[in-house]
Amino acid sequence: MIAHRDKLGFEPPILKVQCKRKTDQVPRPEVDQLLGTLGEGEYGLFIGLGSFSRQSMELERNRPKLRQIDGEQFVELVLENYSRLSPRYRTLLPLKQIYVSWTR
Repeated sequence: MIAHRDKLGFEPPILKVQCKRKTDQVPRPEVDQLLGTLGEGEYGLFIGLGSFSRQSMELERNRPKLRQIDGEQFVELVLENYSRLSPRYRTLLPLKQIYVSWTR
């Protein structure tokens, strides 16, 4: 996926996103593939439902234009921003907020 600020895709920054739905650990070579597609002024975002290998996390620390979101972070982001999703997507992912009273 390639994301832009403007409809024509000319205004920087350009964000290249790679998504993986597998829940096992993402190895560094897969993240390297995304980095290999980045040009001048482009950023990379790798989203995986699993976790990232130690080598992948080290790569992210050394590359300021790379961000990785693992499965837990992705779920947190969805929950934090659920109310701002369009009704279409809330229909696809119906969540109901409940309140829990906790007493000891």
